[in-house]
Amino acid sequence: MTNFNAIQEALVGCDQEKVIQLVNDSLDSKTPASDILNQGLIAGMDIVGEKMENGDMFIPEVLMAAQAMGKCVEILKPLLGEDETVGGANVIIGTVKGDLHDIGKNLVSMMLESAGLTVYNLGVDIEPSVFVEQIKEKNAQVVCLSALLTTTMPMMKQTVDAIVESGLRDQVKIFVGGAPVTQNFSDEIGADGFAPDAGSASKLVKTYVN
Repeated sequence: MTNFNAIQEALVGCDQEKVIQLVNDSLDSKTPASDILNQGLIAGMDIVGEKMENGDMFIPEVLMAAQAMGKCVEILKPLLGEDETVGGANVIIGTVKGDLHDIGKNLVSMMLESAGLTVYNLGVDIEPSVFVEQIKEKNAQVVCLSALLTTTMPMMKQTVDAIVESGLRDQVKIFVGGAPVTQNFSDEIGADGFAPDAGSASKLVKTYVN
C-alpha cells in the first residue's frame, strides 16, 4: 500500500533521492502511476505552493522541490496513458519585450508543469507578436506575462492589446505578474488576473483550468 503522505512530505522536504525512491517503491507495489502522480506528487506541490504563499518556503527550496517533482514525472510519464496526464490546458509564459528577468517566470513555469499542465516557456524579451503567434501555434488557453521593471510594464498592455487585435482574446485567459505589477494595473490593461508570487500564480491558473 503506497503511503502518499510520505511522498508529499519528502517532496515538501526537498529530499529528491527519497521522493524518487518512494515513487519507485510505489510502482514496485503495483500502485497506478496516475495515483502516484495525483495523490502523491501533485498534492505535495500544492502544499509547496501554499507554503510559498505563506512565507514558509522560499524560492531556492521551491525550485528544489519542483526539480524533484520533474525527475519523478520523467519516471512516471511512460506509464501514464494519454488521458491520465493531468491538466489538459496549454499555457504560454514569457517575460515581455525589453525585460530580461526570468527567475520568477521560470518558477511559475515549473510549478504549473508540476500541476500537470503543458507549459511553453518562451523565455525573456518577448515581442507581443511572438505571444500572438504562439497562442495560435500551441492552441493555448492561458497566457502568463511577466515584467520585473516599471519601465517594461507598458509592454504588458501592448501585448494584451496585440492579443485583442489578433482576435484571440476570447480564446485565452491572460495573467500577469512581477514585482511592480498590481491588481489595479492588471485591471487597467484588461488582464484576467494578477498573482504576487509563484505559489499564488500556480493556484490562479489551476483554478481557471479546473
